[in-house]
Formats: sequence, C-alpha cells, structure tokens
Amino acid sequence: MLDAGLPANIEISAKDPIGAECTVPLSAARIASAKRAFTTRNIDFSDATRLLTANTYPEIGDLVLARVVRTGQHRRIELPCGRRSTMHVGDEIVVAFGARYASDQFEAGLPVQLGACHLVAAGGVAASAYCKHSRMKNPTEIATIGILATADGRKLNMRDFAIPGAPLPKNRPPVTIVLGTAMNAGKTAAVASLVKSGCASGLKVGVAKATGTGSGGDLWSAIDAGAAAALDFSDAGHPSTHQIGPDAIEQCLATLTHALTEQNVDHIVVEIADGLLFGETATLVSSATFNKIADRIILAAGDAMGAVASENTLAQLGYQAEALTGLFTAAPLAMNEVAGVTDTPVIHTDELSIHFDRPEAAAQ
Repeated sequence: MLDAGLPANIEISAKDPIGAECTVPLSAARIASAKRAFTTRNIDFSDATRLLTANTYPEIGDLVLARVVRTGQHRRIELPCGRRSTMHVGDEIVVAFGARYASDQFEAGLPVQLGACHLVAAGGVAASAYCKHSRMKNPTEIATIGILATADGRKLNMRDFAIPGAPLPKNRPPVTIVLGTAMNAGKTAAVASLVKSGCASGLKVGVAKATGTGSGGDLWSAIDAGAAAALDFSDAGHPSTHQIGPDAIEQCLATLTHALTEQNVDHIVVEIADGLLFGETATLVSSATFNKIADRIILAAGDAMGAVASENTLAQLGYQAEALTGLFTAAPLAMNEVAGVTDTPVIHTDELSIHFDRPEAAAQ
C-alpha cells in the first residue's frame, strides 16, 4: 500500500484555482514552456487555447496541464524525443489521464475529479495510485490545473490524434506474438532479438506494443534493433490499456496490425504487456481477434518454474508456444531444468529468429 504519510489532498496554487471559472485562457507560450510527456508525442497543440478547470470530469486520454507538487518514484518525465527531463517542484507538465497496472510498480485508476493525483508513469500518465510494490517510493504528486481544450470548450483527447481504427487486414504478413509471465520477464529483449534476425535476412520487420503503459522504451528498443516501423497503443489513442475495456484492446491490436501492414513490412512482431495471469492479458489471448492474428507465440519467463507454468497456462487458453525464452535463459542450469520437462524448444533470447514461411492460417 501507499505510505500512510501520503497526503490525502494536494493544495493547488492560487495562480490556478480549480473551480474559479469553467475555462481560462491557455497561451501557446505556456504550452511551449511546459514539459510535454511521451504520451503527447502525436498531439497538435495549436488548437489548445483554453483550460477546462471546472464542471468537467477526467476521461481516459484527456490531455491535462499539471503542476509538480512533490517528486517521488518518478523524478524525471520522458519527453516525446525519449530524453528524460528532471522535474522540479513547481514545474508544469502536460500528461494524459489514464490508469496503470504494473505489478512491479503501481496500480492506479482514473481520478474521479480534477485536483490532486499522481504521475504513475514517466511516459506521462496521470492517475490516482492505489498501491505500490514495496521497492517503489511513493508516486510523484501532481496538481491538475486543467484539461486542455479548444476555443469552443471541446476537450482535447489522445483519441483525436490517433491512427484511424481499422479491421484486421485480410492480406497481412505473418505475425509473431511475444507473451510473458509478468513484467520484466524479457519480452522486450525477445522482440529485439526477433527484429535483429529479420533484419539480418534482409526483411522489413514491424513491431507493435499492443498493451501496456505509455513509455518510449520498448519502441526505442525495437527501432534500435532495426525495426522498419514501431507503433504502440498510444498511437491508437490510449495512454495505457488498463481499464479501457476488452473491445478497445482488441480494436487496438487490429488497428496497429493494419497500420503496419500498410507500411509493407514482411513480418510483424507484437508484444503483449504484463503476464498471462493478468485478467486483461488473459481476456485478450482468449479473444477472436487474437486467434485470427497469432500465427505463432513466443513465451518469455523470468525463471524456470515460470516458464513451465506459463506454458501450461497458455495451453489452457488453447495455444501452444513455439519457443520458451526470457530472462531465465541467462542461466544454463535453468534452461536445462525447463528442457527436462517440456518438448517445447528452449531458446536463449539472443538466438531467437523469425520463421518467414507464412503459416497457412495467416493466408486464409
């Protein structure tokens, strides 16, 4: 749980008294001087001329101007370019309202009103934190000044600047899905290895991070490995995928796959965040959309027991992993343990490769 000393309310400076009026002017200079987070990288701020400060409620994806009240776990904010900028008390930041589920960090939900909340991800997600991992410091406290709006009072939301929703393309390249046991199981490293193998064969590989919390790390990793294109759920208009609902997550997966297909890539690698025991991940894996797109599945695990258990969990969901990989493959003994109890290939992360023969299921 959060420390008992975390204040229940955060006072907001008289400079921007919430509720003083429904909207206040917002200058381009003020937006330009604020630290804009990674989640805002697709936003055109030219129409943001007002701030809604009352008679409105946060919605997932709303863009919000906030002030740093007290720094905690996240002392730096990730900018659209990927650089992490140190935050100081009093700094103004532009982030997006959302929620977060991260077993190694925070669980957080959408705030019920403007005012006090937390920065629960360096990539720029404003939420109300419920609990945290014991290794985490308390979340950085922020005071929301107002939601960005147009001159006529329409809220600006990430969805306004998203890739248009699209169905799964009929003629798409093969898709490899990377699933895992939990956070930090080695999924992103597995994606990078798959991308590198594709590039070494002279093929264009596209990467999609279909679920998770807004941050550029996974995209930069894919691009550094040579990905021809890399997209994530924020390109589909979501600061994170927690609490957006199963239909929206399926649509996000379909939209990203369609967008990468439109870029004429030869193979698509999709990373699904968190682990198979997380309800939203399990629901997605059980969905019709996932069934249509999963030509093959790679499972990443942090330890030997997790590798075996995740394979069994995946089998209960109706799928067979093509390979087991992840952090546990750094230990030869762990690899031997897993290999001794399963017929599924156990492959060191650095040795993963893409199979380029198109499965019959994908061609239908």
